[in-house]
Amino acid sequence: MGRKFLVGGNWKCNGTIEEVKKILTTLNEAEAPSEDVVEVVVSPPFVFLSMVKSLLRNDFSIAAQNCWARKGGAFTGEVSAEMLVNLGIPWVILGHSERRLLLNESNEFVGDKTAYALSQGLKVIACVGETLEQRESGSTLAVVAAQTKAIAERASFWSNIALAYEPVWAIGTGKVATPLQVHSELRKWLHDNIGDEVAASTRIIYGGSVNGANCKELAAQPDVDGFLVGGASLKPEFIDIIKSATVKESA
Repeated sequence: MGRKFLVGGNWKCNGTIEEVKKILTTLNEAEAPSEDVVEVVVSPPFVFLSMVKSLLRNDFSIAAQNCWARKGGAFTGEVSAEMLVNLGIPWVILGHSERRLLLNESNEFVGDKTAYALSQGLKVIACVGETLEQRESGSTLAVVAAQTKAIAERASFWSNIALAYEPVWAIGTGKVATPLQVHSELRKWLHDNIGDEVAASTRIIYGGSVNGANCKELAAQPDVDGFLVGGASLKPEFIDIIKSATVKESA
């Protein structure tokens, strides 16, 4: 079963109106592979979602960077899945390591958010990944499995989930993990715990210092189905990363 290459651009907490317009101009003028080859999703901060939606080329999609774990209401500062749907935003990134670590979002909370977002019709890029301490103690696979399990226990279907493996120690550091082992172990986990079909069809994308220089080599790895790009998604090299999807085509 073919898994369409997915490239997400997580802008994190960056941008002004002027900068966003500049990024959009770069994206809109770029020559990118067709939608048959690659699915591109950009994720601006909440305040720019509507602006990006109105100006972004229509073969690229949009994700929010977070949403609340249930229906809206008396939750000051939160944004509900229903609001995103109402704005016409199809994707959301959940469980990013910065939220897990800085805001203490637990595996269970990320699982709850994922299940609720899916129930409202959103597609989810669900992030998993270990810290340097966890890696050095040899618990990478246990950590990533526990994070995935918390999602699997709550999500009733997987067709709208892409898993993003982001080793925390590789984000923004210039260090790149060798994702091959973790990606294949994640797929094996899906196979053993959910089933063949989900394992074969779920996209497992890599995040962690992906850039224009290393994207082709990473894209060629068998269980890497795309990227979640941080800092480089704000730069013109994001286009090179999108184009690396063609490596899969010729594989």
